[in-house]
Amino acid sequence: MKISELASGLLFPEGPVYMDDGSIILVEIARGTITRVAPNGRVMVVCETGGGPNGAAIGADGALYICNNGGFEFTTEADGCFRPYSQAKDYKTGRIERVNLSTGKFERVIDTVQGNSLKGPNDIVFDAFGGFYFTDLGKVRPLDMDRGAIYYCNKDGNFSKVAGPLMSPNGIALSPDGKTLYYAETEGARLWAFEILSPGVLNKLSWPSPQGAKMLCAAPGGHYQRFDSIGVDASGNICVATLHHGGITSVSPDGKICTHTPLKDQYTTNICFGGKDMKTAYITLSGSGKLIAIEDWPVAGLKLNYWA
Repeated sequence: MKISELASGLLFPEGPVYMDDGSIILVEIARGTITRVAPNGRVMVVCETGGGPNGAAIGADGALYICNNGGFEFTTEADGCFRPYSQAKDYKTGRIERVNLSTGKFERVIDTVQGNSLKGPNDIVFDAFGGFYFTDLGKVRPLDMDRGAIYYCNKDGNFSKVAGPLMSPNGIALSPDGKTLYYAETEGARLWAFEILSPGVLNKLSWPSPQGAKMLCAAPGGHYQRFDSIGVDASGNICVATLHHGGITSVSPDGKICTHTPLKDQYTTNICFGGKDMKTAYITLSGSGKLIAIEDWPVAGLKLNYWA
């Protein structure tokens, strides 16, 4: 696999989205911006949302939808790794935002669902019906942390909580046939799967599953591992950005096969696919502030339901 650096100097990049013109839209969480990286490496700010823009996805209307976690405090470790460690001092709320990529204008879609204030929305995926699922990881403070949840918004704009409470739900994705919802748990480095009965309706397993999901795998590859955002390839493998262990962990749909692609950043946070034949993986190395591309990924990426 050929690895190339597309951009550097980014302030904790996340949420990469491949665009038809070959550029990558991503967020800079610590900068509070939506940013475009052109094929030639030019970095341009699309808009400044403030807070902590996190997961991103193109919706059925062609707009970019953002999970804004409300912001973090950041620190730089002795080894140079730049990372979040706590809820921002000026934090007010988490929210979902909609960005017009042509004008840079953005609007708040929602910050409360069924009476529950969104704490730290993290990642988002659209289904084939025009709706979207998103995780709310919650926020971490010096002496306590929130429990999170998964929410669904249907094509008519109606929101509901579909799973929770959950421990640190982070990345979220759909299987190629749209019948399985995956999410990655950060703190326990576990990958979970729900069967989807209908849009926004999940089949819940009985106890001892803590939230009704099936566990596909738990922390393969060593100590201190944590899971972040996820992408899915055309064969249905779940590609999990893996913290501390540094790289992408690929898990088969039955959870029996796990492989790891190591990368030189312990805060490897997200992956998307694009390029010729969908065989280029675009990966955010957040601790070092870089966007990289890996050509000839072993399996082509799954094309998402909506593109721009």
